[in-house]
Amino acid sequence: MPMTIRSLPEIQPDALVDAIFPADAQNARLIRDIALVVGFTLLTAMLAQIKIPLGFTPVPITGQTLAVMLTGAALGSRRGAAAMTLYLLAGAWLPFFAGGDSGFIWELASGGYIIGFIPAAYLVGFLSERGWDRRVWIILAMLLGNIVLYIPGLIQLSIFVPEANVFEIGLYPFILGDLIKIYLAALILPSAWWLIQWSRSRSGTWK
Repeated sequence: MPMTIRSLPEIQPDALVDAIFPADAQNARLIRDIALVVGFTLLTAMLAQIKIPLGFTPVPITGQTLAVMLTGAALGSRRGAAAMTLYLLAGAWLPFFAGGDSGFIWELASGGYIIGFIPAAYLVGFLSERGWDRRVWIILAMLLGNIVLYIPGLIQLSIFVPEANVFEIGLYPFILGDLIKIYLAALILPSAWWLIQWSRSRSGTWK
């Protein structure tokens, strides 16, 4: 099971990246936040290249959803949603989507899922800002994020495939993989908070 944080100090950063990359001055925070949004956009594009095509569906298995959940949890709601918005916009021209694809969202069978990345990252980030990423509650947060992601994904997919088959093509084949990715993220995030707490408790620098 993921590690939990039982004794964090009362004053805590809102998001994981604020603990790792603290910035006091407003200009420094702005530069840091821009760099983080761009960085997690690129991380999502990189994990999108992990692609396993399935012959019976136009939607492949990729590492994108893992990136979305990590982005929301690590950056928080607003920066997480901003990173996914930038990913969506950049993918219209750059080979950022699954397997190096690009294009306008409405042209892609999987475009609805990419739209869903934005509210999913926001929701996971919103809950993480309230401490869910430091406990096993992160699993529930990411399950909710996946539900939010699938709603526009399935709606748009139904335009490209018969509506009667949309769940068989766009949902059921991905449940196991999503659960594995959620579990991986649920290991990474509380463990990262534990390491930060351990490091700063030794140095006495937690603020």
